[in-house]
Amino acid sequence: MKKRIKIKFLGFAPYHKPHEQAYYRFLSERYDVVECDDPDYIIDGGLDFKHVKYECVKILLNGENTVPDFNLYDYAVASCELTFGDRYLRMPWFAFYPYFADITQRKTEHDKGLLNRGFCSFVVSNAEFGDPMRQKFFEALSKYKPVASGGKYRNNVGGPVTDKIAFCRGYKFNIAFENSSYPGYTTEKIMEAYVAQTVPIYYGNPAVETDFRPDSMVRVADESDIERAIEEIIRLDCDDEAYLKVATAPCMVEDSPGVYEERLERFLAYVFDQPLETAGRLCPYGCQAVMRRHLKPIRIMDQRLRDSAAFRWAAGISGKIRSR
Repeated sequence: MKKRIKIKFLGFAPYHKPHEQAYYRFLSERYDVVECDDPDYIIDGGLDFKHVKYECVKILLNGENTVPDFNLYDYAVASCELTFGDRYLRMPWFAFYPYFADITQRKTEHDKGLLNRGFCSFVVSNAEFGDPMRQKFFEALSKYKPVASGGKYRNNVGGPVTDKIAFCRGYKFNIAFENSSYPGYTTEKIMEAYVAQTVPIYYGNPAVETDFRPDSMVRVADESDIERAIEEIIRLDCDDEAYLKVATAPCMVEDSPGVYEERLERFLAYVFDQPLETAGRLCPYGCQAVMRRHLKPIRIMDQRLRDSAAFRWAAGISGKIRSR
């Protein structure tokens, strides 16, 4: 008989639907999952504060460049590099995308068909909080050859593309910059370039080699490294054999995409297999408890503001202005 777990999912971006994720299938196969409003467990995406009104075991599942607050969450699954006993698992955000498995279909033999493509693609739609490195590099590289921008930001291909990976397949290189450089923060951007069999030009996680091999990409360390990186891109663009060597190089450090899924399943099984009365990790006493008590009404009021129509309207207008 399956163990019954009462659970609620909160705080996820619209594009991350828990019920479509592999971890939900794992939970539903291993446990009798009951979703309700009086949960024993919350899996929270970390994008709002709705979780604060619940008193239960909380698991943060977030891929942004933020550090989990273990004063608020019992457990966390995130992208940053840290160790915290049995309460944390590093899981880069790209591993949650269903087409991550397509990375195994990359060609590993030189194919001259990869040469007969456009120069470079760039797909960014939300530049509001992005590192200005993306804009600077896009403009610098465009001085060598035009870069096809298929997102809403600096679009020059007649409108935003509907299939990013299909668009990137038409180009030899892809500017796969994160919105910020932060240790451990590796999102879907570089993975999409690999799936499209294009060479990623990468800026972001300074330890990206934890997940992907350096000889399969062009790295950009910081603003002072832009000129060197562009010289390397020009060299590869002009040397077919050198380009093909990078474009078909093994890219993953792990043996297969399934390794990440297995790690997450083991972590979740460890959390949910414990008796509920011993699964919690938050301290109910001292300053930690006082902090949560004082923070709760503040976060609830903050959430009410976020949920208001006026706030959403103002945030939307501000975002459009700042993303230009």
